[in-house]
Amino acid sequence: MSLTKDDGKMLRRTKRGWMWNQFFLLEEYTGTDTQYVGKLHTDQDKGDGNLKYILTGDGAGSIFVIDENTGDIHAAKKLDREEKSLYILRAKAIDRKTGRQVEPESEFIIKIHDINDNEPKFTKDLYTASVPEMSGVGIIKTALPDMSRENRERYQVVIQAKDMGGQMGGLSGTTTVNITLTDVNNNPPRFPQSTYLFNSPESVPLGTHLGRIKANDPDVGENAEMEYRIAEGEGADMFDVLTDQETQEGIITVKQNLDFENKMLYTLRVDASNTHPDPRFLHLGPFKDTAVVKISVEDVDEPPVFSKISYLIEADEDVKEGSIIGQVTAYDPDAVNNFIKYSIDRHTDVDSIFSIHAENGSIFTLKPLDRESSPWHNITIIATELNNSKQSSHVPVFIRILDINDHAPEFAMYYETFVCENAKPGQLIQTVSVMDKDDPPRGHKFFFEPVPEFPLNPNFTIVDNKDNTAGIMTRKDGYSRHKMSTYLLPVLIFDNDYPIQSSTGTLTIRVCACDSQGNMQSCSAQALVLAAGLSTGALVAILLCVLILLVLVVLFAALKRQRKKEPLIISKDDVRDNIVTYNDEGGGEEDTQAFDIGTLRNPEAREESKLRRDVMPETIFQIRRSVPLWENIDVQDFIHRRLKENDSDPNAPPYDSLATYAYEGTDSIADSLSSLESLTADCNQDYDYLSDWGPRFKKLADMYGGDESDRE
Repeated sequence: MSLTKDDGKMLRRTKRGWMWNQFFLLEEYTGTDTQYVGKLHTDQDKGDGNLKYILTGDGAGSIFVIDENTGDIHAAKKLDREEKSLYILRAKAIDRKTGRQVEPESEFIIKIHDINDNEPKFTKDLYTASVPEMSGVGIIKTALPDMSRENRERYQVVIQAKDMGGQMGGLSGTTTVNITLTDVNNNPPRFPQSTYLFNSPESVPLGTHLGRIKANDPDVGENAEMEYRIAEGEGADMFDVLTDQETQEGIITVKQNLDFENKMLYTLRVDASNTHPDPRFLHLGPFKDTAVVKISVEDVDEPPVFSKISYLIEADEDVKEGSIIGQVTAYDPDAVNNFIKYSIDRHTDVDSIFSIHAENGSIFTLKPLDRESSPWHNITIIATELNNSKQSSHVPVFIRILDINDHAPEFAMYYETFVCENAKPGQLIQTVSVMDKDDPPRGHKFFFEPVPEFPLNPNFTIVDNKDNTAGIMTRKDGYSRHKMSTYLLPVLIFDNDYPIQSSTGTLTIRVCACDSQGNMQSCSAQALVLAAGLSTGALVAILLCVLILLVLVVLFAALKRQRKKEPLIISKDDVRDNIVTYNDEGGGEEDTQAFDIGTLRNPEAREESKLRRDVMPETIFQIRRSVPLWENIDVQDFIHRRLKENDSDPNAPPYDSLATYAYEGTDSIADSLSSLESLTADCNQDYDYLSDWGPRFKKLADMYGGDESDRE
């Protein structure tokens, strides 16, 4: 008994008043009455019927029934422990009058006792099990040692199970077990025979299957898998063996070409071994076997064999026709060694450029060779047995034509070259390059020079750039389309190979009008005139005038020829100075009329513009005017000027012409120096004035101007 601090009241612990036995119940009760389970009782029950017992929980009211007055519990149904082995119930007692619970609710368990009413049962009617052969002790173990799957693979066993430890009154059940012995690799492969024999022609291709061999293995699955190999020794390099994974057979194949003449019989040793040996059974011996395979090589008539698989022949392109350039050789591999003849497959030499000696295989030319047109010739040579034309072989022959320097270099292209009228000396107007069909081994090297006939060109210079190109340079200051519209410049080009080849290329250089930057504007003389401001109508008018003038000149010349020629000297008294020239190699009739002596005697007449009749005018619009000469009293200077004009005139004819300059000048103080009339003088002439003329006339003064005594 104890007190709490909260209310200070005294609490009493009441001793439990329930009284009930341990409740147990047998299953499968077969009696006529209900099975008594037990009794519930409380010390509060005075036996006067004031208390009521109530039962709740598993099966209360249906399986278990309680007498509410006495507390006796009975089982109303037959129970099965295999369905439910225990039941949890709750009981309480209440006062009938007040309905108050006199005892707290109490929980109790009813356990069902088992009886042997079920026999043992297997989960399956039929079991299947496997046990490796040669196995030891196990749950299911072999009754005999070293049971072999190869002898018997399947067994059937009936198994009985009893309860109660097999005692009397116990129940039992049976089942069937099918047992299969699984395989282990406990058997090595074995060849059924020790020797195999195969035949093979010597001409079989590589990889040909010659035959199959097989070793037997009583094991199954991967335990029966094996591999074959040829042991080291004879034939190991000539043949090979493959393993057929499906049939586990060994396939003998050819690894290298066979030759009957070299070897007729091969003896091989072939091993067959398991690929998955079991270490537990290695003590039984090596898991492999060896067989002897003999291969007999049969002789076959073979075609000729060339000494090389291909031939390379080099020949100079200047080789003479009929010259031998190379040779091919072939032999008969058979023991009989038949004779062989050679020929060219004409499908590879349709132009019949080459031929071959039928007996010794020498190749020679039938036609000239040209590397520039065909640098390579690929022909096929056929070798055939004399005794059997069906046995033949082919070999390719590659003929390379070697280059000979037989082509001269030439310009690589046609050059459109021009020079500006305002060009200065030393200007580059064109860079030229050349090409050569030849192909020297050391590469091309070209040289450029003027042609020997014109070593010094006054207009242009050829400069060799030393890189297989040349530059064309101007040589003078300014060019005139009026004087020369086009220049032809020959260039000598030669190479450095042997023999040296050369050619002459000619450049056409046009004279063009250019702007200050050197850009070409116009290259024609007509364009120049049009630029000066002349219209088309004016040009037509000028052309008509010139045409009329030419017609008049022709008529005047015809009338002049019809006139009677006057004698050169009319009378003997006419002592005029005349120059008569014979055998003139000049320009003919026109040349004699080209120069008028009267012009020399009358300088004023030179003011008139006259055209030369022996040279076609450069243009009908431009008239060259000479510097007036009447101011020049020096006759020598006058003659030199005229000579220079004719020498530098590019339009002068290519023939000799006579130009006569007999003008002695005007206002000479010495009058005429002619001696033609000296004998007619009545008295001696006085030459004293010669001494006044200067040192140039000193010699004459000494000769004619001395004293009278000296003259005598």
